[in-house]
Amino acid sequence: MRRRLIQSTLAVVLVVIAVFGVSLVIVETRTISNSAQERVESEAVRLASIVDSRLFGAQQVDAEVLREQVTQDRYYAVIRLPGEAPIEVGTQPSGDVISATAPGEEGETVTVQEPRSSVTREVGRTLLIIALVALLAVVAAVLLAVRQANRLASPLTDLAETAERLGSGDPRPRHKRYGVPELDRVADVLDGSAERIARMLTAERRLAADASHQLRTPLTALSMRLEEITLTDDPDTVKDEATIALTQVERLTDVVERLLTNSRDPRTGSAVTFDLDEVIQQQLAEWRPAYRSAGRAIVSSGKRHLEAVGTPGAVAQVLAALIENSLMHGGGTVALRTRVTGNQAVIEVTDEGPGVPADLGARIFERAISGRNSTGIGLAVARDLAEADGGRLEMLQTKPPVFGLFLSRTAAQTSMTDEDEPMVR
Repeated sequence: MRRRLIQSTLAVVLVVIAVFGVSLVIVETRTISNSAQERVESEAVRLASIVDSRLFGAQQVDAEVLREQVTQDRYYAVIRLPGEAPIEVGTQPSGDVISATAPGEEGETVTVQEPRSSVTREVGRTLLIIALVALLAVVAAVLLAVRQANRLASPLTDLAETAERLGSGDPRPRHKRYGVPELDRVADVLDGSAERIARMLTAERRLAADASHQLRTPLTALSMRLEEITLTDDPDTVKDEATIALTQVERLTDVVERLLTNSRDPRTGSAVTFDLDEVIQQQLAEWRPAYRSAGRAIVSSGKRHLEAVGTPGAVAQVLAALIENSLMHGGGTVALRTRVTGNQAVIEVTDEGPGVPADLGARIFERAISGRNSTGIGLAVARDLAEADGGRLEMLQTKPPVFGLFLSRTAAQTSMTDEDEPMVR
């Protein structure tokens, strides 16, 4: 592209120089020739007037007197007086000459000649000047063409490299502009595409991390159920464990679907009215084996028969994240307590552990923030799920740690009194 731009610019300049240069040469040549002819004629008239004045004053007219009036190295003059021999002044030129004759008032004639070679030399000097100017114009045009070609070709090279980086999986935008509207528009589009690709890659990585984290514990619990089935011969126990395992498989399916839906559009939900007791009992049944293995207990208390508006699967995932967090980082008995505040149902999860360090309290829901060697994803995913489901997840207390999941209640439930019997299991 650079070569084509330079060649096209140079071709245009050469055409312009050829058209105007030839015209200028013709005009200057004619001007110099006409000027030389006018000089010779003017010189002849001047010498004729000098001769007239001397003849009118009865003064002597000879070569010695006229030699001082003629530039000998440029002109050759012949003065012819009536009845006298011609008077020659200067050196007679050889070859082609420019000649002019002027008559005098006393009957004399004055002929002045100039060598045409002087005109040729002047024309040559003029042509040399024109050629130098044309050469400078060509050099300037080449330099400008190279600069313009670089200005246009370099951005295109950069844009091609940016597109190649995007294709190779490097979505970093360059935010580089070139001062050319068309190229800047292409750069804007590429940067926008890079940002969108970066967001898509981030979302995919986040989905993979969330799925890995959210599925790890349910799969572990399912494996424990299956192991218990293989170790027992009691048909009733096998049936009970298999029923629980099937429930866990359904929950795993719901977890996967929820993660995929939330990754496409976090605002997409399938809110329904559901019984909080069922979700809590489901979580207690799934997590008791893990807590029993750790020598700890998990219990529930608070108001019974509370109904909330949301997605049961999403609420179960949030509770699972909180229960797992207490299992990994907390201590003692983990308690799930339900209560009512205003038009919201609240599920509090607390344990008897040392609590959350003060430096992590405000950042506990940020990704990659963890008090121990863990991924730091669980609480961040839990808060995202709660918000996507129309609720919110907060840390109500740091020592001992108390997390609160706030969910909307139905209109009928909101109008109920708070006299429901507490439950402890």
